[in-house]
Amino acid sequence: MSSFASTPTETTSATPLPVLPPPPPPPPPEPESASECDANYKGACVPIASDVDCEGGSGNGPEYVQGPVYIVGEDIYGLDNNGDKRGCE
Repeated sequence: MSSFASTPTETTSATPLPVLPPPPPPPPPEPESASECDANYKGACVPIASDVDCEGGSGNGPEYVQGPVYIVGEDIYGLDNNGDKRGCE
């Protein structure tokens, strides 16, 4: 018959780790500064350029905007083709 030496077993009570809240979401992208957007339009940043056309339209740029955009001043780029103060619809 073999004998095994027994060693005392030490039990410890584990302290549960605190549940941490999830990290906050990343901040939204910085809006383009007002100086880079034409003040005649709201709803999307219409860049200040030699010409701006509606993205996906037949215009030839060189800059494009995805609408809708709202005309709040003069429609210098001709984005509102039906006079309802909304462009790139």
